[in-house]
Amino acid sequence: MFYGPGGEQHQPKGPFTFVEEDLNGSNPKYVVRDQNKVKWTVKLGNEARPETVASRLVWAVGYFTNEDYFLPEVQVADMPAHVKRGGSQIGPGGSMHAVRLKRHLEDEKKIENWKWKDDSVAGSRELNGLKVMMALINNWDLKEENNALYGGKDAAEQIYIVSDLGASFGSTGPTFPYSHSKGNLNSYTHSAFIGKVSPEYVDFRTPSRPAVIYVFGLPAFMRRVRLDDIVHHIPRADAQWIGQLLSSLSSDQIRDSFRAAGYAPKQVDAFSSVVQDRIAELNRL
Repeated sequence: MFYGPGGEQHQPKGPFTFVEEDLNGSNPKYVVRDQNKVKWTVKLGNEARPETVASRLVWAVGYFTNEDYFLPEVQVADMPAHVKRGGSQIGPGGSMHAVRLKRHLEDEKKIENWKWKDDSVAGSRELNGLKVMMALINNWDLKEENNALYGGKDAAEQIYIVSDLGASFGSTGPTFPYSHSKGNLNSYTHSAFIGKVSPEYVDFRTPSRPAVIYVFGLPAFMRRVRLDDIVHHIPRADAQWIGQLLSSLSSDQIRDSFRAAGYAPKQVDAFSSVVQDRIAELNRL
């Protein structure tokens, strides 16, 4: 759990050399190459820690995730004097603090973005379980651009993955101030997990509808409003199934997920306690 899906053997090996800037997403990112010629995407900002944790917990119950590692500090050679994003977070000699590195796999080939309502997976226990996992970690950014389909044309060779898990372990949706929405212990601790429960179905609370202040960006607001349906009407049996899988994790394993992201010991304890409480809630359904 500490090293995640890549294991200890796939850890990034410095020194790192700049390759190019990655302008996808909302956080500053740079593609670098390590001493073994392996490519990595370095992500800065408040998604680095929560994404590292999320990749481990989602992987632990059987889903594919990226090979993510957190480093408290990296030094990247040949950084350009000017970058389009994140320049203020780069120190002398290309030094950067609190970053997530995502490994580029040699045989990784993205086909397209997949949809939560894709006919090929809709209604399956596995997809419903993935939705429950998104609610458990408070990943509210479930837009389709964050879903990647990898592999070949043969369906048996295709891998469905939520490729961006950074908007996790904070509030149930975008907040003001925005810093409370990702990797924020207070927001995560005080957020609601399970909403409506019926004999057959469960509604979860993440993602929630965006705060009213975001209505001024109406198109984005409307897209966010529609995301909360993703975690509604989940079969109770499927939610219990994920709860049973999660209950096989020890408290130390859950803590290792947060330790891997560089959280302080008291934060590790507090975040882990919320996760364990949520697992218990699933098993009481």
